[in-house]
Amino acid sequence: MSKLVIIGNGVSGVTVARHVRKRSDMEILIISAETEHFFSRTALMYIFMGHMKYEHTKPYEDHFWAKNRIDLKQGFVEDINTNDKVLTLASGESVDYDQLVLATGSQSNKFGWPGQDLPGVQTLFSYQDLALMEENSKLTKHAVLVGGGLIGVEMAEMLLSRGIEVTFLVREDRFWGNILPNGEAQLIQKHAEIHGIKFHFKTELKEIKAGSNGRVSSVITSTGEEIACDMVGLSAGVHPNIGVAQKGDIPVGRGILVNDFLETQVPEVYAVGDCAEIEVVDGRNRIEPLWYTGKMQGEALAKTIAGERTKYERGVWFNSAKFFDIEYQTYGFVFNEPLDGISSFYWQHPEQDICLRINYKDDTQEVTGVNTFGIRMRHNVWENWLANGCTLKYVLENLRDANFDPEFFNRYEKDIVAAFNQQHPDNQLKLAPLRWLTKRFTKGHANA
Repeated sequence: MSKLVIIGNGVSGVTVARHVRKRSDMEILIISAETEHFFSRTALMYIFMGHMKYEHTKPYEDHFWAKNRIDLKQGFVEDINTNDKVLTLASGESVDYDQLVLATGSQSNKFGWPGQDLPGVQTLFSYQDLALMEENSKLTKHAVLVGGGLIGVEMAEMLLSRGIEVTFLVREDRFWGNILPNGEAQLIQKHAEIHGIKFHFKTELKEIKAGSNGRVSSVITSTGEEIACDMVGLSAGVHPNIGVAQKGDIPVGRGILVNDFLETQVPEVYAVGDCAEIEVVDGRNRIEPLWYTGKMQGEALAKTIAGERTKYERGVWFNSAKFFDIEYQTYGFVFNEPLDGISSFYWQHPEQDICLRINYKDDTQEVTGVNTFGIRMRHNVWENWLANGCTLKYVLENLRDANFDPEFFNRYEKDIVAAFNQQHPDNQLKLAPLRWLTKRFTKGHANA
């Protein structure tokens, strides 16, 4: 019987295992050094804040794995011999395979800062990082966070829940400035400041200094300022975890190089999720460190492994997150700076932290992307609108169809359309009544 071994038990690797089992009776083994059972990594902050327990973050009961004949092994893979198809674990144990999936995820970025490995300095990515944060927070009154990414936002909310003062060092001139346009960035910044966060923009970390007890005592910034602190959180992004692939002579770039079928250049070795770098014929190779795309990749790869060779097709780009009390969604592409040939309609509530931005082509008026903060949107509606080239006029007039907020939430479509009409007096729109959401969207709507 063929044997599939998967290194990594995050959403990508586990999705491969589950969907291969649906299609095949082959032997399946998942190896992870982090935890025995798969858990929701995005829920780490809620464990820390007391909203959940670890067992609540496991999507499947512990008996699920044996019931579905998916074997689990907790251990660290030290080496891969792709010629003999053998893995060597840190314990010295050898594991053979017929097909191998690398789902080794990401690692937090460190840039060689002096003092970056001092006690009291940490990242937040693994279950072990969560345990370390529990210990560090006991000794912390003031924390400095480096980098304005989503991991940093989570760390800030976690620390604030324990009454710990938080200061952010942000390289850009605004919060999340490499992702968000100025309007959204200002909204989130003000919201975070209301929650107690202090920002230092256009500021980078230069050095982390230790106190007499050997723990972190302050940071020195690129501006020369010294900020006293008891903890430093490194949240300056992540990069693919490719160490074990390199040991196995599996070709890598920034990530583990794969084609559109998630196949590496070594026969019967695949990579999926955060660690995979999808080679592109024209343009820059893609690395997609998102939960959603990792799951989609896992489903596509499972078909290939089970004998139905399937190309991974991402479809419309999307992402979501939460900034304290504000839900964020994005579909398509909304860049942080203006682009030639692309215009932007932006609406912001005058009193609440709620906004919407829609980008569209100047020539055809086709919508290219949307950002929403504080308004929950329907994925399938926006996916259809973007895939079918719907115009700004059509999208705004039918905006009610996309709203996914619960029944008693306020709705803002009338205000949004009114704002557009005020900004464009020669191009007045009228909000359409809510249609049945099951109605199909066709190319004909694009020029409506």
